[in-house]
Amino acid sequence: MPELPEVETIKNQLAPHLTGRTFKSIKIYDTRPLGNLSEKEFGRRLTGQKITGLSRCGKYILIHLSGGSALVVHLRMTGSLLWNPRSAEPFTRAEFFFENKGRLVFTDIRRFGTLSIVEDTCKIKDRLGIDPLDTCFTPQALQKLLSGRKSPVKAVLLEQELIAGIGNMYADEALFAARIHPAIPAQSLSTGEVKRLHKAIQDVLKKAIRNKGASVRNYRCPDGQAGRAHEEFCVAHRGGEPCPRCGTAIARAVIRQRGTYYCPSCQPV
Repeated sequence: MPELPEVETIKNQLAPHLTGRTFKSIKIYDTRPLGNLSEKEFGRRLTGQKITGLSRCGKYILIHLSGGSALVVHLRMTGSLLWNPRSAEPFTRAEFFFENKGRLVFTDIRRFGTLSIVEDTCKIKDRLGIDPLDTCFTPQALQKLLSGRKSPVKAVLLEQELIAGIGNMYADEALFAARIHPAIPAQSLSTGEVKRLHKAIQDVLKKAIRNKGASVRNYRCPDGQAGRAHEEFCVAHRGGEPCPRCGTAIARAVIRQRGTYYCPSCQPV
């Protein structure tokens, strides 16, 4: 968290505000997100750069710069990007100021998020798998990714080097929609099940984007508002509640160290 729908929402909301703006100054309150880059070097490489556009790569936000490099933001578990917040934000790690006014604030409670400047964004794309909203993500492509993998299908969906962007809660939702038990081996899915799963993945993600992401914990859109995708979750984070399809209590299990929600009746082993 944030996962693909949240990152896509952030990118979509920030793009109209940031595109065409020039970095005037940067304030760093915590150098941990910068990795090995010093605060001085980070500021030097951004100041005076004009933003030419924003894009998303998996769960990464790429802010493209006029010099050819990009500011890459990974929000990890609790990071947020807020545009012109009206008041001081707790857990602020960095602030970006622009010419002609405007302020972008990076907050992160658990300090796992990262801010980096890269010269070649292809290096990020090369280490990630296929984007589930890309046109090349077809049922056949998904079948190929699952083939020969004995791991639970839920675990395979979370492997970012195979499919980039799907996180824990959306994997649960997609598997429920496809009526597939999260613990069955990925390679055991039939052609029909793979087709159902492919459709479910895209439907679940697109619906969540329309609802501006899920605010199950501390995620906020750049305008400070909460997302509403979680309000329509069927199983994710709903352990013990009745299944909206059959009424059976939603179960919770741990699969490869990840909390997993499913309906024992609708998703039989």
